[in-house]
Amino acid sequence: MASLTAHLLPPLLLQDRKTLFRTYPKLPVSYTGGRQNCAVCVKATGDSSESSTSLSIVKSVRHVWDKSDEDRVGLIGLGFAAIVALWTSTNLTSVIDKLPIIPNVLEIIGILFSSWFIYRYLLFKPDREELFEIINKSLSQIFG
Repeated sequence: MASLTAHLLPPLLLQDRKTLFRTYPKLPVSYTGGRQNCAVCVKATGDSSESSTSLSIVKSVRHVWDKSDEDRVGLIGLGFAAIVALWTSTNLTSVIDKLPIIPNVLEIIGILFSSWFIYRYLLFKPDREELFEIINKSLSQIFG
């Protein structure tokens, strides 16, 4: 269990403060006036799923890094190539998006392909079963 104590200055606890967009409601904090500090205690319980997930990712990356003693230069090059590929694809997408007719044509192609896919694989039950068989076959080929 983690706890956090913060000392807030009194001007931060103004009540019924009006801003340009909305009025803040009264806070359930008592203010006695003057230049005294107020203490706010917050307690958190349980384990955060984000921190445990990120910790497991860090552990798995560290395990792969420690396991590959002689091929670290290749891993660094692969990471650099992935970053360059991501940067290139982002810039290429933005350039294509700025062309006058191409985005509309690609949108129409996407709508047509999505319509065909829905008609071919998702509309009727035998076609859905065929799609599940194709997916299961592909997964078994990938994972063995």
